Amino acid sequence: MTIELVPTTDRENFIANIQAAFKAAVVDEFGDDGKEIIPREDVEKSFAAEDAEIFDIVSGGKIVGGVVVVIRPDNHNELSLLYVNVDCHSKGIGSAAWRAIEQLYPATKVWETVTPYFEKRNLHFYINKCGFHAVEFFNPKHKDPNAPGEDFPSGEYFFRFEKVMRQ
Repeated sequence: MTIELVPTTDRENFIANIQAAFKAAVVDEFGDDGKEIIPREDVEKSFAAEDAEIFDIVSGGKIVGGVVVVIRPDNHNELSLLYVNVDCHSKGIGSAAWRAIEQLYPATKVWETVTPYFEKRNLHFYINKCGFHAVEFFNPKHKDPNAPGEDFPSGEYFFRFEKVMRQ
């Protein structure tokens, strides 16, 4: 799969696409209660993070996903958001995008990301496809100090993953 990471020029489209992609996973697991799955404010907050870089994932001239990374001076970087459009799942786009991200930031020492506990596709993707390791499980007895999470259908249940690239 050939993809390009292209700096996004249409944040509204990015927000609409990521909301649709995240909603599909939640509807599959919990049904549709009509709630906004990833609130616009959360996406905009990731855009506004210091050192955030926002890309569309493009294949064949078409936007097929998107990614927000936070590149820190200490090279302990964050994969803040990653999505692939629902109609593009299981085509290798996510894996190709991840390889492109790693190539774009070779100085990275550690990548970090979080995902909801129920999102089996993400768990498979991060662990089996990308080489991340689960290092922490956020839940009501061990809360994420950086994110409230109460509005998400999974509540406060998230895995934190790390991928050590170099020491």
